[in-house]
Amino acid sequence: MTREPADEGRGALAAFLTSRRGRVSPEEAGIPPGLRRRTPGLRREEVALLAGISPTWYTYLEQGRRIHPSQQVLDAIARVLRLSEDERRYMHVLAFGSVQNPQPLEGEIPADEIVRQLVATAEHSPYPVYAADLFGDLIAWNRAMADYYADFDAMPPEDRNMIRWLLFDPEARRRLPEWAADVPDIVGRWRAMVTAHSQVPGLLDQAAEFRRGSAEFAEAWDGYEVVERRTRTRTFLMPGGHLVVMRLIVVHAPEFEPSLVAFHVPV
Repeated sequence: MTREPADEGRGALAAFLTSRRGRVSPEEAGIPPGLRRRTPGLRREEVALLAGISPTWYTYLEQGRRIHPSQQVLDAIARVLRLSEDERRYMHVLAFGSVQNPQPLEGEIPADEIVRQLVATAEHSPYPVYAADLFGDLIAWNRAMADYYADFDAMPPEDRNMIRWLLFDPEARRRLPEWAADVPDIVGRWRAMVTAHSQVPGLLDQAAEFRRGSAEFAEAWDGYEVVERRTRTRTFLMPGGHLVVMRLIVVHAPEFEPSLVAFHVPV
């Protein structure tokens, strides 16, 4: 019988916790040496006591039972098991499918700086490249963006949002001849991101704001449009009056999730 992904995640989480429990000595955990132990590492009840949770509940977790640990509980267990940040992130992926409240690694370059450096390598490219965060706010863009989209350098910082520009700036309808098809596509892509990060403060409020202000957004949002991460084409009306079709490639990477970098290449 094939196990569901959630079942596989629980089993992997159970095995991971068991292996890490065996690495931590009682002395490292601040437990006085006592009777001789049959196995190295901490006992389950010791992990539970130090993490402030029920021994039975922790046992269920290591047995892969259908329980639903919170982020706070897992982080408490991570501290007891002396997990590195990489290990804590891995544990979150096993439990939740994604990292909850990621903490910067030692020596790690901030995500915004990574995408700025990435976009900077395309500063002189004739094709548009931009980076945006989870809210659609632009983090970085190259010079060609002014030819294909808009002159974001000339905009106030609060207006530099790709979704907002697409929905509410009349220039977007002129620059994008297939605007009516572009809207449900970008809404579908954004819905997938919002669903994965719905706990981020203000994100659902922004979706509600867009829904109130744009009938096209509301139609796509209420229709539960969801678009997988795949390439697509986008048509642009250039300043000279001719049309150009570009392939839009949206890149997501663990180094800068949930931000994205969008590249455009000629078809």
